[in-house]
Amino acid sequence: MTELSNTERNAEVRIPIGSIYLDGKLDIPAGARGIVVFVHGSGSSRHSPRNQYVAQELQRNGLATLLFDLLTAEEERIDMITRELRFDIDMLSKRLIDTTRWLLDRPDTKKLNLGYFGASTGAAAALIAAREYSDIVKAVVSRGGRPDLAESALMYVKAPTLFIVGGKDTQVIDLNQWALDKTGALEKRLEIVPGATHLFEEQGALEEVARLAGDWFKIYLLERR
Repeated sequence: MTELSNTERNAEVRIPIGSIYLDGKLDIPAGARGIVVFVHGSGSSRHSPRNQYVAQELQRNGLATLLFDLLTAEEERIDMITRELRFDIDMLSKRLIDTTRWLLDRPDTKKLNLGYFGASTGAAAALIAAREYSDIVKAVVSRGGRPDLAESALMYVKAPTLFIVGGKDTQVIDLNQWALDKTGALEKRLEIVPGATHLFEEQGALEEVARLAGDWFKIYLLERR
């Protein structure tokens, strides 16, 4: 794997998706060999403080990150009223697939090992895109995810997949255990963070998510070729 020059890069980016553009934040630490694309959950955006925190922790481990909006500003205004677009998993996964293609075409990211970090409904989009890019996506992490919404894709997911769920998020635990059994990945695991609810707002919960995700991505994006 060819490393980047020893210069840290961070930039606001606009990602072309057909006739629209999606806003994002691309951070590439010096010497990065892997990149994690964040796929936020329903009603959230690239400004999610939880995803921003995890992204910063991954950057400290030498991983590049991309946080981006799955909806345009106008679509977000519509979705605030109808709440329909946030559950349009087909549309969201297609936008993630197109965003991944954009990364693969960029000279500063095309050679980086690629992983997805999906939260809530974004985890379903990440798993569908992982099926589409089965030869490219090296790892997937789901935080409090709804992988059941990607049911038709699960058996085709080959990337090592980590499901992280809060210990008090009992319904989502069951959904993630079901998805774990369905996932085609040979390397897969379910981690339950004790005492945590769906948003991991309890003291130390998000730090544990960042640690688990960081360890997973370091193994499959940095240590393996």
